[in-house]
Formats: sequence, C-alpha cells, structure tokens
Amino acid sequence: MKKSRKIRLRRIARRAAERRQERESFLLDGKISITPAGYGFFTPDDAQEGAEDIFIPAKFAGFALDGDRVQIKLLPPRKDHPEDLERGPVGKVLEILERSRKSFVGELLTGSFVSPLNTRLPEVVSISGSRKGAVRGDWVKINCETGRGGELTGRIMEVIGKAGDISSDLDAVMAEFELKGRYSADEEKASAAIIPAEIPRSDERELFVLTIDPFDAKDFDDALSIVPDADGSWIVGIHIADVAAYIRPRDKFDKAAGERAFSCYLPGRTLPMLPANLTAKISMQQGADSLAHSVFLKIDADGRVVSGERRHTLVKVAQRLDYDEVQNFLDNGVVPEHWQKKTVETLPVLAKVIRQMRKYREQSEEFIDLPLPEVRVICDEKNNTVSGIEKRFSREAEQLVEECMLAANQFVGKELPQRSVSGIYRVHPEPDPEKTAEFSDTMSEAFKLSVGDISNRRCCREFIASLPETPVKPLILGLLLRSMSRASYSIKGDIHFALGKTFYAHFTSPIRRYTDLTVHQQLWNLDLNQRTRSAGALERIAEYCSDMEETIDGACFAANDRLKIRIVEQELAADPGKRFECTVSRVLNYGFQVELPEYGLFAYIDGGDWGKPVSLLHIGETVTVRGHWLKFQNKR
Repeated sequence: MKKSRKIRLRRIARRAAERRQERESFLLDGKISITPAGYGFFTPDDAQEGAEDIFIPAKFAGFALDGDRVQIKLLPPRKDHPEDLERGPVGKVLEILERSRKSFVGELLTGSFVSPLNTRLPEVVSISGSRKGAVRGDWVKINCETGRGGELTGRIMEVIGKAGDISSDLDAVMAEFELKGRYSADEEKASAAIIPAEIPRSDERELFVLTIDPFDAKDFDDALSIVPDADGSWIVGIHIADVAAYIRPRDKFDKAAGERAFSCYLPGRTLPMLPANLTAKISMQQGADSLAHSVFLKIDADGRVVSGERRHTLVKVAQRLDYDEVQNFLDNGVVPEHWQKKTVETLPVLAKVIRQMRKYREQSEEFIDLPLPEVRVICDEKNNTVSGIEKRFSREAEQLVEECMLAANQFVGKELPQRSVSGIYRVHPEPDPEKTAEFSDTMSEAFKLSVGDISNRRCCREFIASLPETPVKPLILGLLLRSMSRASYSIKGDIHFALGKTFYAHFTSPIRRYTDLTVHQQLWNLDLNQRTRSAGALERIAEYCSDMEETIDGACFAANDRLKIRIVEQELAADPGKRFECTVSRVLNYGFQVELPEYGLFAYIDGGDWGKPVSLLHIGETVTVRGHWLKFQNKR
C-alpha cells in the first residue's frame, strides 16, 4: 500500500508538472507597442528576426503603456468562432514587468487629473501630491507611478508653461519626447574654432555650382553642377559638404551629434544636430570656397548612370537658388533679377538631363511615388507667432535635387561592399501581407476598388495610376501609406521597397543626419587607408538612429498637430459658426472619424452631435461639420 501510494503521488506530481509546463508555454515575456487606438502588438524577448508580432486587443491590453515590458498569455482560438483559425496569434496582458517611461507630459485639468500630450497614453491620468503652483491649463511634467490596480498615476515634477502658448507647447513637446535643446554658447564657441583635417583634394572651383533649397533653409549641405562630356553624355556633379573633415569619430561633437542623431525641425524651433556656428562654417555658402565630398556621375542620353567617380574636392557655389523661383522659371520662364546669365543657361540643361534620369529609373526600378502633400505650420521663430498653414506637393524643382541625391546615395551604397567597408543603408521591407490584405478589404468594401497585389511594385504603381483625381484620392493614398512598412537603417543592404533599390546608403545630408555623417567618416578613413568602424559599431548606430528617427517624427507630428489645432481654434473664436468640409475616414459604432484636408488633421465626431444614423455614412464621403463638433485626438 505504501508503494502504491508513492507511485500515485509521483503520477499526481508528474501530471501537475505537465499541466504547469503546458500553462507556462502559453506565457511570454517581451515588449508591447500600443497604438493611439488602444490595441497593441507584442514582441517576445526571444523572437526570431522576421517573426510575426502577437496582436493584443484593446480590451486585453490592461494598463500597459507603449514600450512596456509585459507578460502575456496566448489566447487559443475560440470554438464558436471558426474565423479565429485563420487569424494570427492573439494575447492578453497578464502583468507589467517594467515600465518603459519614468515620466510624461500632460495638461492639468480640473481636480486631480492630467491629459497626456502623447496619444499612446491613457486619455486621462489621475495624480496626487503637490501641484507645485500649476493651475488648470498648464503643461506639467509627471513622474510615473503605478496605482493599486496597476493603472498609471503620478505626481507633478515641474511646471512647463501655459498650454496654448506656442513657446510652451514646443517646450512640452521637447520634454515629452526627451529632445536635446540647442548647443550652449560655450559649445558654439568651441565648434567655431575647429580646424578641418587635411586630405588630398581636387580643385573644382571652375565648375559652375548651384545650391537649390527651401527659401528658409538653415544649412546647405548639397550642391549641383553639370558639364558636357566628349561623347555627348553629361557629367553631373553632386557636391556634399565634407563634414568628416570637421567631425572625427568619437570626438566631442561626434558624440553630441550621435546622441541627437538628426536635426529636428519643429515648427518655429530648429534643434540642429551640429552647433549652428559649425554648420554655418561647413555649409556651402554662395561665393565662398567650400570643402566638399563629390560624386561625379556620367549620364547617357537615356538618363542611365553609366559610370561614376567619388573624390574630395574644393568647390565654390556660384549662386544660391530656392525651390519656388526655380519652379517658376521651369513653368513660366520667369528669371529673377539676381540670377546670373550662366544660371539661366545651366538650369534648362540640368532639368532636361534629370528628367531623363527619372524616366529611366521609373522604367528600370519601378519606384513607388505617392503624390501626397506635406501640410505644415509656418512659424516665425523670432517672434514666436504662427503665420499660417502651408500645403506643398513635390514639384519638379524638388525632384531635380532629389533625383541627384538618390543617384549619389546609390553610387556610394554600392561602393561600400565592393571595397569591403561596413556601411549604413536605408532599408524599406516589403509590405506585410496582413496589412495589405486589410487595405485591399477596405478598398473593396468602402470604394468598390480592386487593388491587386500591392506587394508587387508594378501592381502598386498601376493601382495608384488608376485613381481618379477626386477629393477621396489623398485619403486612399494615406491609407496605402499606412499599410506599408516603416523604413529604417541597417548594416545590411536589403531592399528599399518604395525605391526599388538595394544597397541604398544615406550619404547626402551629413549636416543633419548622423547616419550620413558616419558613412562620410567611413569613406574618409578608407581614402586615407585608416581603420574604419566595425560592422558591430555601425549596427548599434543604425538601431539607435532608427529609434531616434521615430521619436523625432513623433515630436514633429505632435508639434505640428498641436499648432494646427490652435489655428482651428483661432478661426472658431473669430467665427463661432464656421463649418469645415471634411472627408469621412472611419465609421465607428458611436461616431466617425474625419480628415480636414486643408489642415492635415484628423478629428472625431460624436454620433450625438451628428444627429443622424452613423451607419448611413461611407468612408470617403465628403461632409460639412460644425467646428465645435470637432474632437481632436491630440487635444482631448
């Protein structure tokens, strides 16, 4: 009996262990990403590259915040839902292991509540403790705490300023996204004293060199030239400021630039990657001798790059142009009074060659071009005022420069592996099948459009070309863009899906992108037969810059949207009865989402305000709404 009892206990223990092991096999630790809509995606700690993320429905996200480390439970398919067998993995958050953030910024509301600036956080968070002099409507920085039930709470750390004041709004955005401010006066003084290092250079000051930039450009790191070759082809020179001559790896300002990763252009506030004095010194200014790192490309009559050469040069910019005047010249032949005769002679030739280059690239690479406008707030940085909203499409003037930069980046990107040097490449994965399927379903249901396989560039281009010029087109293109993967940086020269390129480096903006500066430094050391950085070091830079780019993009969107909302509020204050023409972008159970095309903003309309059955609305439909109905996601 004793022996039988021992055997029975061992069996019970073994079964309990098996059940525990089976239960634990459904538990995973990892990082969660929360969307503004509330649902999330979970990546396990031991996930393999390319592995599918686990979907976390909003109701199962608990109190997890974007970026938290959490433990989830995998949810098996439901017996009464056969469609579950076709879906990807789904999970439920069981426990928050580690908060991703120590603080956040919010607007103080009445009582003990704040409304976070970041739309990935809860709409309202309760706080306790001293208000530190803050009053309703102030931006405050909150120290994150966790309530008894696991919910986010906090205490005020500092008062930033009054919400609605442009300067305070930008201060709040900088604090929320932890952006570094401008360099100090001492750092500016030290940077201005930097003496460039020497390297063998070719003197190209006889070339007629032009810069073409926005009218309000702060730096000038690229310039162009064009001369005929003996065989009837053309030599296009792409001249990039030789920043590596001033910034050496691991020196003081290299480390500072690496921490910033990019120049950040908030509306009304520029946060440069390099000190302003140094940027001015490096920039290729009109009439000044400039140190450049140049790529010379031979272009045949078909627009094909048949050969190229890269070398360090000394150039002199003959004339600075801006996009608006170049476009006016190309469209209407208008010649500004300050233009030189040589400028008038050179631009048509350059434009003709660039058109052929773009045409050839379109045929050979089948790149994807989404003609979406950029809608940005125009601010007077000195007077801290908003002057309006600008809506800009990419025109031939911009494309003229862009085409040359693409060609130079491609040339350098191919040279790096040929010479066994580690580099940083811009990669853009092919679209995720689940997202493309969702986009196809939306197009079919909402617009009765057949999309085809948009993971194939040719099919994607054909779909874009088939769209009629209606108010709905920008909405469709925006949905298409959101169905695409996000581009990032990598040490592997993988596909850039949108461009149709591989081994595509970033070389042409070393003043404002640390990835480009890193490539410049690699080439500098290569040209002097010095040691270059290892693949491991560049991989860490690529990962960090990818993360920082996403952070800076978020900050720019938040700042622009906040100021756009301010403009809408000012218009409503002047005209309380003002109405807005909007496009329905999403229909929900109790309301609908609309886009304000002229402002580049999305807003929510409550079904009760609408006063009609929401079910009668269709995505893409144009509706006129009262201004006071608009509920903006960026301002609860």
